[in-house]
Amino acid sequence: MANKIFIKNKKAYHDYEILEKFNSGIELTGTEIKSIRMGKVSLVDSYCIFENNELWVKAMHIAEYSFGSYNNHETKRDRKLLLTRKELNKLNKKVKEKGFSIIPTLLFFNAKGFAKIKIGLAKGKNTYDKRNTLKHKEAKREMDKMMKNFK
Repeated sequence: MANKIFIKNKKAYHDYEILEKFNSGIELTGTEIKSIRMGKVSLVDSYCIFENNELWVKAMHIAEYSFGSYNNHETKRDRKLLLTRKELNKLNKKVKEKGFSIIPTLLFFNAKGFAKIKIGLAKGKNTYDKRNTLKHKEAKREMDKMMKNFK
């Protein structure tokens, strides 16, 4: 089954410097899976937080399934992330340090058809860092354009 759903959080790469990435399972209901397969998900303002030594993703918007009945899901409910205990301990230790956050960067389906979320251990960027990143992107775009015209 070739499911080509890749929902990216572009804002995360603009606002944060991603230091380390982890693949995680996510606990979902049936109507949530169907909405994700239709591509109706937004990761823009979502973040991860620890509660009772478990990692939860907050503020991830999954639109209601249009054919769902009275038992449709809440759009912005908290969803549990499924990681190994070793990974959870490592992330919990890092988050307690000042300036680190856990941000969802990508939602996708693996080869077996399971919904997975890629989370990143992130450190916030300053305004001048954001401007610097934009300058580098613009310079790379110009170089690519010049090389294309040169050929």
